[in-house]
Amino acid sequence: MARILLAEDDDSMRHFLQRALERAGHEVLSVARGDQALPVIAEGRFDVLLADIVMPEMDGIQLAQRAVAVDPRIRIMFITGFAAVALRNRASAKADAKVLSKPFHLRELVEEIDKLMAA
Repeated sequence: MARILLAEDDDSMRHFLQRALERAGHEVLSVARGDQALPVIAEGRFDVLLADIVMPEMDGIQLAQRAVAVDPRIRIMFITGFAAVALRNRASAKADAKVLSKPFHLRELVEEIDKLMAA
């Protein structure tokens, strides 16, 4: 299973996603803001960064760019309620990053994480 760093500014969504991913067998550490994630990435090895695109302080795109600079092996998946923002900014993100638009089914999220790990 995957070791996942979840960066999501909405408290209820963050807790919900963390519990669901843990129930699916993944190890999950979560933070409320992108800028909180960077020191965590530097301290430990994560398989996947699961980041909301729209967050205060540092958005998910900026976080992904910095995360890849620290750990080029990390896989990136974005979640967003703003599909247009995701599509507009995709060119500035890691090219193979997956984008899931909210709302999504938890089964879809777990399947996409599994696909990332298998790639």
